[in-house]
Amino acid sequence: MATKEEILNGVKTVLVDALAVDEEEVTPEATLVDDLGAESIDILDIIFNLEKTFGIKIDRGELIPEDLLTNQQYVQDGKLTAAGLDMLRERLPNADIDTFAKNPMVQNITKILTVNDMCYIVESKLNAN
Repeated sequence: MATKEEILNGVKTVLVDALAVDEEEVTPEATLVDDLGAESIDILDIIFNLEKTFGIKIDRGELIPEDLLTNQQYVQDGKLTAAGLDMLRERLPNADIDTFAKNPMVQNITKILTVNDMCYIVESKLNAN
């Protein structure tokens, strides 16, 4: 079983390689999009490399819950509803949903993902195995 520090170091290595950023930039609070410059294609590469590094399987919908985004109960007029925000909190318990809730536009949802969120997902997958 990997420790939290080992998981963070593995996630950092993947992010440094995938995004060509300095290791010092990859802090637990850093957001993948705004702070580290990740784009949609980078997220897919990051997922692939996390799977390879840790021997886990991460479904794309675990990071960005697609079923949430296509449900009219959770999304109206391009924004997450209160119920949608609650579901997002449940799915991504470490994400800063309160900041996102100030402008909950669907197209901004990837901006909330942080290094810590990646670590949480990896850790939960490792614990499930």
